[in-house]
Amino acid sequence: MNGDGIRFNIAALALAVGLFWGAAILIVSAANLLWLGYGRLFLDLAGSIYPGYRPGGGPGSVIADGAAAGAVIGWMCNTLNETPVVGP
Repeated sequence: MNGDGIRFNIAALALAVGLFWGAAILIVSAANLLWLGYGRLFLDLAGSIYPGYRPGGGPGSVIADGAAAGAVIGWMCNTLNETPVVGP
């Protein structure tokens, strides 16, 4: 590898992952309101992880968490892409 690999735009990846994860929580929450019991365990888990989140509430803290995860993933990918490969 000569170091000319693809680099991620960390801000764009963070925004994309944050919006995707927030939308996933929002969709499951909406489905839970339509069909009682749908995704209940998943929403209870989300409620235990995200402060202030309750099923049927907004996905604000979930989007922030997803954005942070996306930024970390982008940074790790860029850092590992710059690491020289040692081998034959």
